[in-house]
Amino acid sequence: MSSPPLVVFASVGGLSFAIALKRQFGYQNFTIYEKADEVGGCWRANTYPGCSSDVEIHWYSLSSDLNPNWNKSHGLQPEIQEYWIALSKKYLLYPHLVFNTRVISVEWNSSANHYKILAEDVLTRQVTTSTAEIVISAVGVLEMPRIPYEIPGVEKFKGISFHSANWPRELDLRHKRVAVIGNASSGAQFVPSISADPSVEVVNFIRTPVWFNTRPYVPYSNTEKWIFANVPFVMRLHRACIMFKFDWPSLKPQSEAARERHRQALRQYILNTTPEKYHDYLIPTHPPGCKRTVANSGYLASLSRPNLDLNFDGIAEVVENGIITKKGDLLPFDVIIYATGFIGDKYPVHVTGLNGTTVQGYYDAHGGPTAYYGTTIPDIPNFYMLAGAGTGTPTSTLFVEEVQVSYSLQLIKPVLDGLVSTFTVKADVTDAYNAKLQERLSGSVLVQCYSWQRTGGTGKVFNSFPWAITLWWWWLRRPNWTHYTATGADKWVRGRRMEKIYRVLKVLALATLSAAYARRSALVSIADRQGMLTPLGL
Repeated sequence: MSSPPLVVFASVGGLSFAIALKRQFGYQNFTIYEKADEVGGCWRANTYPGCSSDVEIHWYSLSSDLNPNWNKSHGLQPEIQEYWIALSKKYLLYPHLVFNTRVISVEWNSSANHYKILAEDVLTRQVTTSTAEIVISAVGVLEMPRIPYEIPGVEKFKGISFHSANWPRELDLRHKRVAVIGNASSGAQFVPSISADPSVEVVNFIRTPVWFNTRPYVPYSNTEKWIFANVPFVMRLHRACIMFKFDWPSLKPQSEAARERHRQALRQYILNTTPEKYHDYLIPTHPPGCKRTVANSGYLASLSRPNLDLNFDGIAEVVENGIITKKGDLLPFDVIIYATGFIGDKYPVHVTGLNGTTVQGYYDAHGGPTAYYGTTIPDIPNFYMLAGAGTGTPTSTLFVEEVQVSYSLQLIKPVLDGLVSTFTVKADVTDAYNAKLQERLSGSVLVQCYSWQRTGGTGKVFNSFPWAITLWWWWLRRPNWTHYTATGADKWVRGRRMEKIYRVLKVLALATLSAAYARRSALVSIADRQGMLTPLGL
């Protein structure tokens, strides 16, 4: 076969899928497309100073490959990327990887039951064509950096400008005047690092303040690492405790009084950690949880530095040598860094399935990104997404994806075995699930502010999974086969019928033996009471 039957769009989710594919099935005939020159996904792309995991690192690693040697409670970018490079070598993924290649389009051919894939070499611009029966999309929601082109003059700036996800490798900020636009997750991580040098003058432009909570980087001692490596189950117990800590708030919803206490605690935390001159500007008006709560790893304390200023005046225009505020002040800069997040409500690859259905077209028809458990889409056969619509949680994204990987593998196994041609999720069950999802979200705090997690900032909440992560695992532990349409599945259907018959026969046999045993026990008991025991012939 000139083209492998299975293609994966790379990221750490894609690598997780490939590792599970090899571990569980021993399957080798697949290709992984990676647009960059190395693995790691967002941990390869985001190299800005201070980049780290928001979730404790022992839960932000594969359950199949726990690492006892993490240095701190939260992993830094170089350490996390090295983890994924090591796993890619361990599982011999490099021969499957096609680097510097961007997938342009994926189109389903109904007569041939496969996808036609157009991919472009990002260095030479050469386009190649291949086919695949199954496509795994692991592009996630951190694929397309968002530059605020709605600000007039963004392209006029003559100095250095870039998004934080495209941090230049040889960037030297010494003795530079630097504008940072945005103060959410990325900005809050790198601003303390770049402002640590007193020769760097930093102005952080803030449109909307965010809530912060504390995130101490707690080092693991050599003794703890040894225990993790050598004492059975300790590392898994530690991981389980982290999961329970993150999931507990979802398992036990807060009362209104508890939410208000939480809000006041976060408010006091900000006031206690920042200069008084910023107090009137740094407290958000939206409730905690409406936007992502930012983990403070030094940002608030850095606001006391004399070379770091906050600006809340708003940006009227970007000009050749700096920024003009809405108050009319011209502030000159050598560098502008956009910490303005990502475009989450657009799918970055043109994917076409049955009846001309496209992923983006399906999104648009449903008011924003929509899928069945964030994994499958009606009329897009044999196509599985990781970290799709409705999968965002305040917990471990990697755990969410591992659950999806396990779920998807159960669906692709019959196809790889030649027992089924395609599986396609049904539209009615997808609609029913999303109706339940939106009903839950409509009563949540997520609809109380402007957010990237909503279509257009104010529309449908498309990113969040509003229940406990344990419920996510329970719902996706195995597919509900009645929710899918299968084609070319006669052998598979017969096999499933035989399995059902076999299970029924096992239950009947067990029930018969149990009844016989109960009858024998009852007769023996009667005989004992009569003082005589006779053979029963059973």
